[in-house]
Amino acid sequence: MKVFLMYEDSDFDLDRSQPGNENELTQDLELETLLRAMSRGDKFLFEVARKALFCSLTEPAEIVFRQDILADCLAHPEIVRSMYAIAVQAVDGERKIYRGFWDNPEIILHRSIEVLEFFVGLLKKLTRMAHEHAAQFCSTGFQRLFDMLITELDDEYLRAVQAHLKQLRFDGGVLISARLDRGNKGRDYVIRRDPKPKQSWRQRLSFFERSPYTLEIADRDEGGMRALGELRGRGVNLAANALAQSSDHVLSFFTMLRAELGFYVGCLNLAEQLDAQGEPRCFPAPLPLGERVLSGRGLYDVCLCLVLKERVVGNDLGADGKSLIMITGANQGGKSTFLRSIGLAQLMMQCGMFVAAERFRAEVGDAIFTHYKREEDPTMTSGKLDEELSRMSQIVDIARPDSLLLFNESFSATNEREGAEIAGSIVQALLENDMKGCFVSHSFELAHRFHSEARDNALFLRAERQADGTRTFKLLEGEPLPTSFGEDLYQRVFKGSADDARVVV
Repeated sequence: MKVFLMYEDSDFDLDRSQPGNENELTQDLELETLLRAMSRGDKFLFEVARKALFCSLTEPAEIVFRQDILADCLAHPEIVRSMYAIAVQAVDGERKIYRGFWDNPEIILHRSIEVLEFFVGLLKKLTRMAHEHAAQFCSTGFQRLFDMLITELDDEYLRAVQAHLKQLRFDGGVLISARLDRGNKGRDYVIRRDPKPKQSWRQRLSFFERSPYTLEIADRDEGGMRALGELRGRGVNLAANALAQSSDHVLSFFTMLRAELGFYVGCLNLAEQLDAQGEPRCFPAPLPLGERVLSGRGLYDVCLCLVLKERVVGNDLGADGKSLIMITGANQGGKSTFLRSIGLAQLMMQCGMFVAAERFRAEVGDAIFTHYKREEDPTMTSGKLDEELSRMSQIVDIARPDSLLLFNESFSATNEREGAEIAGSIVQALLENDMKGCFVSHSFELAHRFHSEARDNALFLRAERQADGTRTFKLLEGEPLPTSFGEDLYQRVFKGSADDARVVV
């Protein structure tokens, strides 16, 4: 039995290694906020969401496969949550069934029967849900899952399983055949079906009828009892092993169902919170590698929204055919927030989620990297510029063509001329190697250098500032300016301006 709700032909691998830049992405894109919203305090959901978020899909068809399943989940959240609850009950319930401390066939057999009888009851619930709701789901993933439950786990099959489990309890004793080996030792032990018809209660009483082949063991004959127990254990050993493998197989199904549905439950949690705040969300249109497509309407930082618990300003973006987006403008004008919204949208799209926008489409990226400025090294083992160059070197070592790189005030630890020279050389090298870059910078020299070249593959955005110094947090297309209007911040801090930099709509 396979779930196949994350991939069309393979299971979701929770043990898959994470990318080397996971910590940087988590810190720079503030992913902890996103993961907490998806998990709602559930550690397992947090881990599933984290794994899925960093296991980016690079084929548009794979992304659309998940989007279709998520669309079904959003349309029928209660059914999906009920299925997830059954999977959780199965995994947690199996752990509570006594395991025993010895590798004894009798104990293994008894526990396997208990586990499978418990699982059969839950499989019946899943099958009943499949019969009742299959017609309401449209995605390939759910249709295949429901069809498997209906055809492979019908009532007749589950009744047969229960009958076999009841028989394997051997309430009437065990009929075992064996061959004699050297030294009259037994071998080839096999459990046999008792050919005799079911006896009445009168026939079962020993004082009415006793087989001439009966062997009695005295109450205090511990050695005889031990030998008889070993003989019975050898007989049921094959059945115990087969039943243990069967219970493990069903457990793996429930474990995978819990993990894969857990991702979609996390998406439901996030969607409910965004809907409650009145924020838009949409399924993005993923394009193949090399299309150089990146555009959207009402794109906003989902993590900022979750922190403020209010609606935040969204921005439109039209960067189709562009490999470089250079973002400049007023201090505290929303540049870093906009950069983060691009990274979050790309990451969420490539794991099959909806994105925080009214409309969004982009080509899939081979990988996403961030290079944000950091605080001073408290250990004083290196200067800020050395630290920035070291992180940049690590990115260059693993970045590949069609990777997306997000720079936030990189190389601002030195003077403007030197920083512009370093950043300009790096950006130029990245573009020559078919990578995409979004660069937030206060360096007029850097931005002006690329703008003056009149590149067709570059887009220049500027944080809007009104005449009175008010920030609208809108990013508009425009050439770089030689000032970031730091005086506005001075006036706000030292003149007591009441303007709030966190303007919401």
